Amino acid sequence: MGRVRPLNTPSRVSICEEGPREGFQSERTVVPTERKLELIHALARTGLKEINCVSFVDRERVPQMADAERVAAELRREPGVHYTGTWLNAKGFDRAEVSRLDLVGSVFAITSDSFARKNNNRSAVDVLEGQRQLIQRYRAARLATTVTYVFTAFGCMFEGDVPPQLAVDTLARLLDICADEGECPGTVYFCDTVGFASPPSIRRLLDLARERWPDLSFALHLHDTRGMGMANILAGLELGVDRFDSSVGGLGGCPFAGNRAAAGNVCTEDMALMFEEMGIETGVDLPALIDAAKLAADIVGHPLPGKTMNAGIIPHTMPI
Repeated sequence: MGRVRPLNTPSRVSICEEGPREGFQSERTVVPTERKLELIHALARTGLKEINCVSFVDRERVPQMADAERVAAELRREPGVHYTGTWLNAKGFDRAEVSRLDLVGSVFAITSDSFARKNNNRSAVDVLEGQRQLIQRYRAARLATTVTYVFTAFGCMFEGDVPPQLAVDTLARLLDICADEGECPGTVYFCDTVGFASPPSIRRLLDLARERWPDLSFALHLHDTRGMGMANILAGLELGVDRFDSSVGGLGGCPFAGNRAAAGNVCTEDMALMFEEMGIETGVDLPALIDAAKLAADIVGHPLPGKTMNAGIIPHTMPI
């Protein structure tokens, strides 16, 4: 008897691996370029189809990403894998555009003005208005704007809880800017940037957003700051979310989020194991992913919060 997938959950999910980008970005010790590439190449052999490799950001504020161009230039590409990057403004996109990465036209908004000033050195209003320039740069590069992100969608270490209506209103303003510029992105990421989300808050926000935009596809970028990452993923699955960001070994966390001691992103191999146990397809080779997690721990030189990398796959002795 095969695994029986729970009702109302997707049959297949997409995973975007954030370890080489957000994972390494939070490490205090700079990781050598060669070792970053070693992890990216290992992840590309696991069946993952999207790997976020670098951030094109201020080298002085985020020295871990000072070698972004070199990482992008020296990638050994595997067929069928999208190697992406992150940028926060037009200047960052200019750097990404001349790299060998696969470009995705994305825009973002931030609910928390305090976080915007810490992370972007600008107010939340200025960040929002700055997306017009990004969209115009994408248009010049013949790149459609397809993805939107709402950062601090559930809460902020500086300002506290974010009401779901505020997250929805922030998204509405961002989508209005896209429409003004002739773009209609189809995917929306709600980002639990600092780990405030819980299953009830996931449900409240997704229900409110789906009621307003029933035709949009919603995705989740979650952190395991308070140990609720997997529960939050399950809540998203039950509401039909089929796209998740995660980080191998649980690497990561935003360096400007105000809680550097906390756990990082949701762990990729833990999440993939849960999906497999639920009968949800990922296309991922779990043993290879576990090996990649062990490699990540070796690279950063300290234990990572992932569980499956140490315990292994469940050794079932009966059909499930």
